[in-house]
Amino acid sequence: MARDRHSIVKMSRREGYALHPKAHKALVKRPNPPGQQAAASAGRMGKKSQYSVQLREKQKVKRLYGLLERQFANLMKEASRRQGQAGESLLMMLELRADNAVYRAGFAASRRASRQLITHGHFLLNDTRIDIPSIQLKPGDKLVVREHSTKTEYFKRLDEVSPAPATIPAWLKVNRKKGEVEVTALPTRDDAEQDINEQLIVEYYSR
Repeated sequence: MARDRHSIVKMSRREGYALHPKAHKALVKRPNPPGQQAAASAGRMGKKSQYSVQLREKQKVKRLYGLLERQFANLMKEASRRQGQAGESLLMMLELRADNAVYRAGFAASRRASRQLITHGHFLLNDTRIDIPSIQLKPGDKLVVREHSTKTEYFKRLDEVSPAPATIPAWLKVNRKKGEVEVTALPTRDDAEQDINEQLIVEYYSR
């Protein structure tokens, strides 16, 4: 399965946005984009073009959710065909990915980690083993940690490797002890990160 193997810290510096929990400290220490030339020119850069702003927002969100370019473009096409605001539809579809649901439920400390859990077959979706992180969930779907997986070191130490999040999205019902995640509703715009400007992404693909 194709995936982005670039350093998440370097990508975070490139976007000026923490794409992973461990990137927060790195951005404080080294806020400039990676590379000597980028660092040297950071203070001399003038006003960004609208295209550049749109591109960076698209790259930020694509990397935040861990998608490759073709995956993201196809998702944008599907969002554009749906009723309502294309940008909000895009974010809803990103939130409904199986790997994102596992991350939001607190069973992984990052989306990269949740994607790995699914590809290794640690979860059942409606009693069927899955290994595709991009599966789109819908209300009524239930993800459950496989019985065999509960005996692994990762899930035995879950509270250490991935502490329970302070808040769980309203569209998810989580039973951490039983290893269950149920989709109870469709996510809304407020359930995605507030510092995303989805309209810039729509404009980028509308060129």
